[in-house]
Amino acid sequence: MARPAALRSRIVHGVTRFAKIRGMTGGDVFVQVAAGAARKLDAPPWSGGEVDAELPSMGAALCPARPSKILCVGRNYRAHAAELGKDVPVEPLFFFKPVSALLDPGGVVLLPPESERVEYEGELAVIIGRRARRVAAEDAMRHVFGYTLACDVTARDLQKRDGQWTRAKGFDTFCPLGPSIDTDLDLSAGILELSVNGEVRQHSALSNMVFSVAEIIARGSAVMTLEPGDVLLTGTPEGVGPLNDGDQVEIRCTGLESLAFSVAREPLAT
Repeated sequence: MARPAALRSRIVHGVTRFAKIRGMTGGDVFVQVAAGAARKLDAPPWSGGEVDAELPSMGAALCPARPSKILCVGRNYRAHAAELGKDVPVEPLFFFKPVSALLDPGGVVLLPPESERVEYEGELAVIIGRRARRVAAEDAMRHVFGYTLACDVTARDLQKRDGQWTRAKGFDTFCPLGPSIDTDLDLSAGILELSVNGEVRQHSALSNMVFSVAEIIARGSAVMTLEPGDVLLTGTPEGVGPLNDGDQVEIRCTGLESLAFSVAREPLAT
């Protein structure tokens, strides 16, 4: 059945923020958020979803993306490379986090018994909106749907021990993401900041990235096809440090909703 034109039009007039919440029947639904009101979409917004219902309340936000992969970039801020005692890569240093690492906003990062040093890495996350395969840097931003926040939680001791990063980056809960996706962000003016228990630990301009969002998309899409809904983590600035049982973490960025999560030690299996 065709939707009324007035409803269909609401997704295109001045609203740039989207989220995902638990629906009344238990499933996940994408919503468009404006002026404190939530409007249900019939599909993910990067897939052309349209408003098909008004919701009486917003509900708790879930992880706003539904990616086929989470592609990350290492050492993309010079000061962070320096604090690790590493050189700045001459091209983007790509790695993956598994989709199973995703954590809803307000969730709990679990410190696994296999690691004695788990660290935070606050990052800007990019949500792909259009399929990208070997796109040029000058065309890359047309493939961006929007932006949100993430924490690339890392078992630093395992990263050093293994020599490759799959285990260190891949534990369940090691990728808090959200709470919403904004389609408009001034990358030249954005400031990224992470605090632990109210104390600022990371603070940097997004413009300090070694490789821009456009370069990351261009280089990444030369290797693999980036699908709508995929997540790119753009690297972390200096100031990384340990997470401890009971910590409260908040990540902020100019123009985006802040992302918060807590930390607890994973209970040992009985």
